[in-house]
Amino acid sequence: MSLMNVGVSALIANQQALTTTGHNIANVNSAAYSRQTIATKALVGQNMGTGYVGKGVQVATIMRNYNELLGKQSNAANAASAADAIRYQSLVQMQDVYSGGDSSLGAAINSMMNAFADVEAAPADGTARNVVLTRMSELTARFRAASATLQEMDYATNQQVTNNVTLVNNLAGQVASLNTQIARALASGHQPNDLLDARDQIIREINQYVQTTQVDADSGAINLFVGGSQALVLGSSTGQLSVAETAEYPGSGKLSLYFSQPNGERVELTANMVGGGEIAGLLKFNNDDLVTGRNLLGRLALSIGTELNQQNKLGLTLSGNFGTDLFKLTTSTTGWSNIAGYDAGNAAQSAQAAVTDTHALVASDYRIQFNGAGGAQLVRLSDGKLTDLNVDPATGIDQTVDGLQFTVPGAVTNAAQKGQSILFQPFSKAADEIQPLVHNAADLAVSNAVTANITSSNAGTLQLSSLRTQETTGIPSTGNPVVLHFNADGTISYADQNAVNALGFDWSTSPSVSKVPARDSNGNVIFDAATGDPVPAKYESGKPIQVNGWSITLTGTPGATGNDTVTVGNAKDLGDGFKLNAGNASAFLALRDAAIFDNGTSLSDGFSSAMAVIGTRTQSAKYAAELSETVANNLNADRTAVSGVNLDEEAARLLQYQQAYQASAKIISTAQSLFDSVLSAVGGR
Repeated sequence: MSLMNVGVSALIANQQALTTTGHNIANVNSAAYSRQTIATKALVGQNMGTGYVGKGVQVATIMRNYNELLGKQSNAANAASAADAIRYQSLVQMQDVYSGGDSSLGAAINSMMNAFADVEAAPADGTARNVVLTRMSELTARFRAASATLQEMDYATNQQVTNNVTLVNNLAGQVASLNTQIARALASGHQPNDLLDARDQIIREINQYVQTTQVDADSGAINLFVGGSQALVLGSSTGQLSVAETAEYPGSGKLSLYFSQPNGERVELTANMVGGGEIAGLLKFNNDDLVTGRNLLGRLALSIGTELNQQNKLGLTLSGNFGTDLFKLTTSTTGWSNIAGYDAGNAAQSAQAAVTDTHALVASDYRIQFNGAGGAQLVRLSDGKLTDLNVDPATGIDQTVDGLQFTVPGAVTNAAQKGQSILFQPFSKAADEIQPLVHNAADLAVSNAVTANITSSNAGTLQLSSLRTQETTGIPSTGNPVVLHFNADGTISYADQNAVNALGFDWSTSPSVSKVPARDSNGNVIFDAATGDPVPAKYESGKPIQVNGWSITLTGTPGATGNDTVTVGNAKDLGDGFKLNAGNASAFLALRDAAIFDNGTSLSDGFSSAMAVIGTRTQSAKYAAELSETVANNLNADRTAVSGVNLDEEAARLLQYQQAYQASAKIISTAQSLFDSVLSAVGGR
């Protein structure tokens, strides 16, 4: 019977080998499947006195071809790739807000500014004025539409993170259930290969959403940790993830991932702590990229709106009054904080950031952080630049940085603990809340508030190049213009016309005469270091001459005798003639090329600059996504090379095991034949 037993054991072993090979072939397209291989061992032979005679073969186990190190590396790479890919996809969507073309925000800005050209040509034409107002209304609508698009992206990102968190929690529960099943199965002494594959596939799916760290337990369970040390799966128990606003700045809209153990405390996980996975990528987009997009849009609205508001208030409307604000702007924002007693709705218990100089604005959020020793620093979050702040125990903080005045009451600074901070988002709502305020064409202030006259008897060749109002308070009063006198030494004196007309007036001795001061490139008066008096300016052709609240630019050369004069007066001295003066419309047009942004960018190039920032960020995200995808694909290929099914190899094994099976059957047939022969021989006697 030993030959029969040998054949039966071989038949059974080869049948199991065929079944395993067939199982491999059937799961060639199963993503989670790891190729299985049968391991056999010889049965211990029987001592027959003349030696040990073999008793056949038995199956030792069904091995799972899986490399644990490659699996973990692949999961980490897939998590990084998922984070980079989802962030890049979101940036591509946001880039649509900053696209070019005729329907872009940049085109609306240029159309509005160019509309002043027609008003400059015909300042009293109501149609030209109405076109300007229409373009202004269209611009504000574009700003609000762009802001609404970013808000929709914020909402969509929030929803997607929430959905991903729900999926992770469900998948974590499945891993915990499989841990229990696998631990029970391992008690038999053999690995439940298909259960292990199912668990590994679920872990791979979890890492698509949030990066995990795997730690093997002695029982065969796998414990999963997120955020470095938070146990998402611990044996058969699971924690829970959730998404909500950051606890540090309630009301700010900044998102954080939270982890909660059963009956445990909730722990906040930042995007950097999460590491990889779609959730990390979406958090980075929401809290960083989307913030940058909002800030660029808000600063653009604030800077352009402020410049146009200021310019309109320097001109005269058709009724002869100074203009008013053209746009409603949000120039002051309240900070967010969890400092004890902080109340965003109470000015005495909250911090403010107010715009003071749009030329110095930087598209960034800011944070005031307290060191617990009565000191504080301002952090510009776009680049991490630090500014030490002066903190008064009684009055708190009142300091201007980057064109923003930060004020924090003493009640807040005194209550702040070490490590606590206040978050400011000065541009987050500016584009959403911009509105046109002027709707009557007659209220568009395109007439210059001052007028100039070059004396016909001048000996030189002076010609008027431009005349600009800079401050309404310094404009000459009606009936009493200012006379500029060009002295023989190249300096310029000025005095009121009434003083010039007085008996005995002398340009060199009269106390009512003043000298035009020299100014630096920033427009500041230059003072003599020895006397402390202003340094007199020398006339230069084409260089602005600033006096009080206006500026005049002349070309040519004054007479050598020093008696040439130019008179600058109030435009209302012209009667209704001021309505034909388009000086302020020219000033509006000049704003197109004026540097109004912190990096010297002009108004007309402001949107292009914002496009470049978002475009660069998107391109960088694209490169990161492509690189991390390549790394992930390579590691997945390495993992598949170990665990994947090769049909050619399996076909060869199938043939091998089929032949072995047939040979095993032949052994049994031979043994049966021999046994029958023995029985026949015995029966024949």
